[in-house]
Amino acid sequence: MKLSIINGPNLNLLGAREPSIYGAQSFVDYLEELKAKYPQVEFDYFQSNVEGELIDQLHKVGFSSDGIILNAAAYTHTSVGLGDAIKAIDTSVIEVHISNTFAREDFRHTSYITPNAKGLILGFGLDSYRLAVESFL
Repeated sequence: MKLSIINGPNLNLLGAREPSIYGAQSFVDYLEELKAKYPQVEFDYFQSNVEGELIDQLHKVGFSSDGIILNAAAYTHTSVGLGDAIKAIDTSVIEVHISNTFAREDFRHTSYITPNAKGLILGFGLDSYRLAVESFL
């Protein structure tokens, strides 16, 4: 099974950025843990702070991966383009968030991703990604 993980803006700073919300572990370190826990899964990982690059990556893997785990971060609440990109591809997308977005600012309660995703997992820290992997398995 091949799963693609796509992370949006500022998630390259995990481990350093607001650890009280996002934890103290980098995503690269967490990804190594996922790979060790699920050796039967081929993971590819992409992160960008640029909306268009995230759309391009969805197009790239959206017809070849068995599943996509997407944390669009702040673009979740602003990007019609990302929502449209998910509608345009064949591969199912699980939307994930590290924090519980509904316990945060009101603008974070709206997602342009959720209506086009297979499912939504949020609020479990980095473990949200593991739960998404489990949903595909």
